[in-house]
Amino acid sequence: MDRKPLTYADAGVSIDAGNALVKAIGPLARSTARPGADAELGGFGGLFDLKAAGFDDPLLVAANDGVGTKLKIAIELGRHAGVGVDLVAMCANDLVVQGAEPLFFLDYFATGKLDNDVATAVVASIAEGCRQAGCALIGGETAEMPGMYAPGDYDLAGFCVGAVERAEVLTGSQVEAGQIILGLASSGLHSNGFSLVRKIIAEREWDLGQVLPGGRTLGDNLLEPTRIYVRALLPSIRAENIKGLAHITGGGLIENIPRVLPKSCHAVINAAHWPLPRLFALLGEGGDLTPAELVRTFNCGIGMIAIVAAADAGAVQADLEQAGETVFRIGEVVAGARGCTVQGGPGWGSDEAWTVTHHA
Repeated sequence: MDRKPLTYADAGVSIDAGNALVKAIGPLARSTARPGADAELGGFGGLFDLKAAGFDDPLLVAANDGVGTKLKIAIELGRHAGVGVDLVAMCANDLVVQGAEPLFFLDYFATGKLDNDVATAVVASIAEGCRQAGCALIGGETAEMPGMYAPGDYDLAGFCVGAVERAEVLTGSQVEAGQIILGLASSGLHSNGFSLVRKIIAEREWDLGQVLPGGRTLGDNLLEPTRIYVRALLPSIRAENIKGLAHITGGGLIENIPRVLPKSCHAVINAAHWPLPRLFALLGEGGDLTPAELVRTFNCGIGMIAIVAAADAGAVQADLEQAGETVFRIGEVVAGARGCTVQGGPGWGSDEAWTVTHHA
């Protein structure tokens, strides 16, 4: 019996579709060009010129991350225009906490069957995130893998490289007792805790289309892109006014702040110093979450913390607010075993005062 010759397309992979996607996203990459990179796609690797970017004695800093199960909500709602910002934010915010300026970004998009409209929307949002962070999108990979993903599903990973002058790197070594902890407001959940969020939604049978106070739907609130803090923070970093930074991701305030503390320092946070956003309160009520679970799973309205000298706190706060951030003075560094204590009162899943402590 004669057999039909097989092609890659017969196996579910379209090289033509992949080539069409590269052609479509070329202008998106070019829109992120910056000194050191021309942001052209198509080569086997992307080039970056550190000298052209203005560095004298740089250290390179690299980070990679994903968006997690927030993608499931984006896919369910057919809304892909923000997840790329999340992807860049999760990487770029991790770089800036070490004093580094994000320079270039590469993405990995994987799916069972390539939908060029969806992929283009995702890459457009990655380009938007790169513009916000000031880094160039210099390459990436699109993987079409039949059988690996359910129809319509896709996954994302991002890789970002930044640089910091050797004398300006932030290691936490300058953090000491008596310094002030400033909290920069988050834009929402960012990209952490969504497995718990989806479990609460499923068990409580919530509708993503339900309208919350403020006029936006639950889905709108959940998909709000992660805030990128790079441009606001870099001037204060370069002025040497920031002693330490922590990106509040998985583990929340309680576990991320100790990562930038010396062994002899302890962070004390007063949760009464900023309002718990309604979305977090709603999730806390829906899941009957304790304060300990809230502060360990979610950012609770604080997406980044900056540790500054007491004498500089007012000026740094003013500079960050001038750059567009909402900033709260949320705590201080004290002498003690490395760790973090968060203190609060009613309204955080408790009817009375509470204290949660984590030792690193």
